[in-house]
Amino acid sequence: MTLSTLHQKIVLVLNRHWLPISTVSPADAFCHMVAGTADAIRISANSMATLKWDAWRSLPAEDSRSIGTKNGRVLVPTVIVLNRYDGLPMCRPSFGFRALWARDGGRCQYSGRRLAIHEADIDHIMPRSRGGGDSWENCVISDRTINRRKGAKTPSEAKLRLIRNPTVPRPVPVTHTIENTYNINDWKHFIMK
Repeated sequence: MTLSTLHQKIVLVLNRHWLPISTVSPADAFCHMVAGTADAIRISANSMATLKWDAWRSLPAEDSRSIGTKNGRVLVPTVIVLNRYDGLPMCRPSFGFRALWARDGGRCQYSGRRLAIHEADIDHIMPRSRGGGDSWENCVISDRTINRRKGAKTPSEAKLRLIRNPTVPRPVPVTHTIENTYNINDWKHFIMK
């Protein structure tokens, strides 16, 4: 592992009920383990076992998934489990095209037509040129041709009606937002995407 990898979020964090709640860097994972707030999970073909820091650091460490320390190489865990925390944090999706697409179900909010992603635009109900901002309540997914025709008008001026009023999405468990962007095999036991 390189020094930069030591600070990438490549360790999955589970609460004490083994539900994924975040990702941390190996450096942060080691801090949790040394402090005794988390144990590493050793995952093999047929089993999973939690190991405290002393047991973990005595495991054989292959070069590709280990880091060097003054006392020798230490295996970097792929998953840790917190010993006491049992919460399940909630979060809202970050505002942007993908989140609006998900909220609106990929449908034009004026025609109701299901769109291909390349056919869609973000429409500002109250145009930005007239003081409308980027917000959940002022933005919808729209067919590009309808959005161009609407231009800097309000929906009523353009003789359009929204099929539903836009709202701020409800918070979802953070478990639904964690992605395995590094394609770490061990995470597939805990993340379904």
